[in-house]
Amino acid sequence: MRPFILLKALLFFVGLSTLNAQILKPAKWSTEVSAKEVKAGDEITLIFRAAIDNNWYLYSSEFDCEDGPIKTEFIFLPDKSYEKIGGIVAINPIDKHDKVFECDLKIFKGKAEFRQKIKVLSSPLKISGSYEYQICTDLTNQCVPGEGEFLFDKIKVSGAAASSKPQASIEKPVPTALDTTKSKTPSSTSNKQQLTTVLGPQLDPSLVHEDTKSNSFLGFFLLAFLAGLAALLTPCVFPMIPMTVSFFTGRGTKFQALMYGLSIVIIYTMIGAVLAPLMGPETANHLSTEWIPNLIFFSVFIVFGLSFLGLFEITLPGTFINKVDQQAEKGGLTGVFFMAFTLVLVSFSCTGPLVGSILVSSAGGEFLKPIVGMFAFALAFAIPFTLFAFFPNWLKSLPKSGGWLNTVKVVLGFIEIALAFKFLSIADQAFHWHILDREINLAIWIVITALIGIYLMKGFRLPGDSGKDAEDKTVSVLRVALAIITFTFLIYLVPGMWGAPLKALAGYLPPMSTHDFDLLAANRKDKPNEICDIPKYSDFLHLPHGLNGYFDYKQALACARQQHKPLFIDFTGHGCTNCREMEARVWSDPQVLKRLKENFVVVALYVDDKTELPESEWYTSKYDSKIKKTIGKQNSDLQIANLNNNAQPFYVLLGNDERVLVSPKPYDLSVENFVRFLDEGKKKFEVVF
Repeated sequence: MRPFILLKALLFFVGLSTLNAQILKPAKWSTEVSAKEVKAGDEITLIFRAAIDNNWYLYSSEFDCEDGPIKTEFIFLPDKSYEKIGGIVAINPIDKHDKVFECDLKIFKGKAEFRQKIKVLSSPLKISGSYEYQICTDLTNQCVPGEGEFLFDKIKVSGAAASSKPQASIEKPVPTALDTTKSKTPSSTSNKQQLTTVLGPQLDPSLVHEDTKSNSFLGFFLLAFLAGLAALLTPCVFPMIPMTVSFFTGRGTKFQALMYGLSIVIIYTMIGAVLAPLMGPETANHLSTEWIPNLIFFSVFIVFGLSFLGLFEITLPGTFINKVDQQAEKGGLTGVFFMAFTLVLVSFSCTGPLVGSILVSSAGGEFLKPIVGMFAFALAFAIPFTLFAFFPNWLKSLPKSGGWLNTVKVVLGFIEIALAFKFLSIADQAFHWHILDREINLAIWIVITALIGIYLMKGFRLPGDSGKDAEDKTVSVLRVALAIITFTFLIYLVPGMWGAPLKALAGYLPPMSTHDFDLLAANRKDKPNEICDIPKYSDFLHLPHGLNGYFDYKQALACARQQHKPLFIDFTGHGCTNCREMEARVWSDPQVLKRLKENFVVVALYVDDKTELPESEWYTSKYDSKIKKTIGKQNSDLQIANLNNNAQPFYVLLGNDERVLVSPKPYDLSVENFVRFLDEGKKKFEVVF
């Protein structure tokens, strides 16, 4: 739907707020060996190094704190070609006292090194195994568990085989199964034994991580930049451009004009920097799914929208603005800065709602996001003032101020109100209130879209419309063009009331399962896939496209074993925009849907569902030692503790032994890639089982 690219971009701008935090990888591991050519009977040293990100620290392999954090541990697979000499040795760790665990620890900062001596027994020499570790930061009080595998098989060995001494200890086996053991209290055993994983030794753990942070930041930067350009076309800002330029052309210098634009950028960026600590990863899931933050965001967008429609103005105290303006009259660079500050304050009634929207949308777990958003907004906002100050003749090409500025403001107000319902929808789905099902949300959007089209055609006036432009009923060609786009979008929305998928908006509407009057589903003739028993939680959780499946991991695994099929795990969320988009644009494809129905047992694990379970089903997490009481908390813990991943959507294919069959799949709108992912998992399952 090419005509709706701009509107979809605006919708995506709000949708970014619902994304969960990216998976963190603060440690990068590498290996080395002291000699690459040896003789049987020689002793060599294996070296393991970790490069640690700034402000993070890695726990060492040995300290007297049995119930403390996870120690770094190396697990060697037995092989007749070598034997270990002693244990792993940590090289120069530093001491740290942990107040929570009340014990002394050893950690590494910046870089870590571990060494293990081995005796070469025969050729070919093959040394393999895995390692587990925990890395933390005091900045955000986060800890991330990690694991990896190592292999030394390029060492050349000469000479006759050497004798081996019996090893005194039995090696711990490589963990292979998804741990679903639940306990009411934390285990008294060492935490180094508390983390198991679905990653079998045949899979490189790095494959499950996909860093989309750069893409997320770039998209957010561009959308915030567009918001800054939109702010220029409001009645509070547009008239300020010639006024400001006339000041600099009259008595200011080019350097002062440049500093004026730079001051605008600094002021807005400082706002983002002040609020950045409130937008960190610890608050991401809370802000994304809790009903109180989402109702606050909903109310904020409604207030901003009504302000743009002219119901009232959001202004700052006049005395404060006057004091800042007095500072601007002092001249020099200080005066230029306060002149920029005056512009920011005077234009607040128009820029405030847009700035507020950017800050709300940046509350998704990235510390830098509000800073990036404010910088991008300010950059777009400041560039015209600076350029027109340098090239004042360009002012002649600007359209005159008039009623069209208020039209821009009103249209933005309608869009703000429409987008507000995204936040109400998230809370509604997470708590199953059923006050904003899909057709209700669509009906609201249809009405708002119709009002925008009628307003563009001058069908009614609002308080801000006055003067000759308001009295003149003549409609410009530009207004007609915009009205055509608006009404076209309106017609696109209408079939959605009867169950049309509306793929272009799938990520921003409630799921199809909340739609009561779905004619497409009523006429669907596809035979539903068979499952083993009635799914738990199916009275309020549903799968899309007529799929039958489960919402509880244990129940789904039991059915997969009974039907002798691989298990398709969908880590999803009510507030996950990209999850809905994947379901509408990828799952709906006949190739994908056929495979899901015939070849897999499907389980959707909602990580943000707020349904509290009976106390008998609560358990204390082995990952963060917190009691998990809700469906969402338990599903999230399952994903983080076993896959070291906390992003959604995230798709995992498991065999009946709970091993990952192929590399898990993150968000990817390519149907071809998703079909390949499913086919590779099924093929691997058939080979193994």
